[in-house]
Amino acid sequence: MTQRRPCPAAPGPLEGYAARFDDLFGSLAQRRGFREYLAGLLAPRDRNKTLTALAGAEPVAGAQHPAVQRLQFFLSESRWDPETVNARRLELLLSDRATAPHGGGVLVIDDSGDRKDGVKTAHVGRQWLGRYGKTDNGVVTVTTLWADERVYYPVHAVPYTPAKHFAKGKSDPAFRTKLAIGAGLAVQAREAGFAFRAVVADSAYGDQDGFRGELAEAGLPFVMALRPRHGIWARAEDAHTPVDAARALAWGGPDDPGDWQPVTRRFRDGHAETWYAADATLGTWGPDGARRLVAVTADPGTLPGKATWYLVTNLARPGGPREDGSPWPAAGLAEIVRIYGLRHWVEQSCKQVKDELGWADFQVRSDLAIRRHQVLVNCAFSFCWDTWFGDHPPPAV
Repeated sequence: MTQRRPCPAAPGPLEGYAARFDDLFGSLAQRRGFREYLAGLLAPRDRNKTLTALAGAEPVAGAQHPAVQRLQFFLSESRWDPETVNARRLELLLSDRATAPHGGGVLVIDDSGDRKDGVKTAHVGRQWLGRYGKTDNGVVTVTTLWADERVYYPVHAVPYTPAKHFAKGKSDPAFRTKLAIGAGLAVQAREAGFAFRAVVADSAYGDQDGFRGELAEAGLPFVMALRPRHGIWARAEDAHTPVDAARALAWGGPDDPGDWQPVTRRFRDGHAETWYAADATLGTWGPDGARRLVAVTADPGTLPGKATWYLVTNLARPGGPREDGSPWPAAGLAEIVRIYGLRHWVEQSCKQVKDELGWADFQVRSDLAIRRHQVLVNCAFSFCWDTWFGDHPPPAV
């Protein structure tokens, strides 16, 4: 067997991390490209992390610099499989006591929309970009994230392809909605060995009956948000929306909470607040139904829009008739608040880290190159935890 030529070492602790992927790359140029790309992503950000920035070359004028061309070839032309690299990244997270998932964490499903000009880039289209709060030309990627109160990191990512890219539009057999992609990623995470208390998502996913049904059919527990005005058919005198159901609950103030139970909501900065939670009834949803509606708020008297959640879950109520037959442990109101609260803990922080690492800065057009860039950003993300826990090991169990 021909002995592999040694690869120039990556700076500092990055070399030890990168070396664990070496067997996945068939050539010295690929191993070198992997190190150089990660090093560029991890460098302090003073401009968009395009290929010239990653290689330390001058913008635009430096596009033909040999170091830039090497990275361009590594990302777009060389032969390596991003799925295999991501699988290795997940293996490392699973095998490390500091980052190994456990049944108390959550799997967050979300999508990330990034502006992109033109029409030639794979997956690009005029679509809703949540981070900008408007419809614009861009690329949307559906992602999963594992999190507990101590650590969080991306698991899988799949770009969503708008219907216009398919010959038969939404009727094309190859077309997949963001909801279908998200449900598939949740199953994929479980199959990859990721334990979690529940799948968590915002109302863009929680409002969709089909999405909740897919998760339930796959045997996955969930806690998801609903829009306050998410309507159902009901008798005229009954509640028609989650906010109607919450207003029907008895409340006489903190000294007479009625149907509401005080719960402690803990924030990532360490402070805690007393909120209130209650099981509500909306149509067939109720405390002991196959779907529970849980209202959570800082003030049951006014139900402030920015401090009230309306959640749907298939986790049984402790002591209820569904508890004994449930495949998952029952969840009280405080546990429901903790589970959904983790999404708020990590969602914004994760976006900030990915932005710092250049998630949206790619200037490639092909599907393969985009997926490779995303996997490399996620490797850089995971390396940050690897380095942190190297200096701050978790307490022994």
